Amino acid sequence: MDLLLGTGTAGDSFAVVEQARAGVARGKADELAHQVGLTDKEMARILNLSERTLHRLRPEALLDNNASERLLLLKGLLRHGLDVFDGRAEVLGRWLRIPLSELRRQAPLALLDTATGFGMVHAVLGRMEHGIYA
Repeated sequence: MDLLLGTGTAGDSFAVVEQARAGVARGKADELAHQVGLTDKEMARILNLSERTLHRLRPEALLDNNASERLLLLKGLLRHGLDVFDGRAEVLGRWLRIPLSELRRQAPLALLDTATGFGMVHAVLGRMEHGIYA
């Protein structure tokens, strides 16, 4: 199953909700982590799982609703970031770790443990995309 991602329409949003409820395979977390060089510790924090639980799950095991939704949020954020950074995943991976003044000197990655944090990082990417820097 490919990860769905909403484009802003109600139908797309419902598809994401349904996919989160159905569960996303743990292996998809590894794929996303590899894309931008996230560690298991970082992924566990984003997914709100212990690192031990993340390691214990087999790649085909389905994540629960909460972790699945967070993985879908991460997928959307990475897609947005890759658009902003012209597809350069290594640059996006480094940017995620740089403390930014507009995020109160926190790295974007540090905010990805909450849905609000995801929104804040999307907003920074949106301003960058439109040439508006803080």
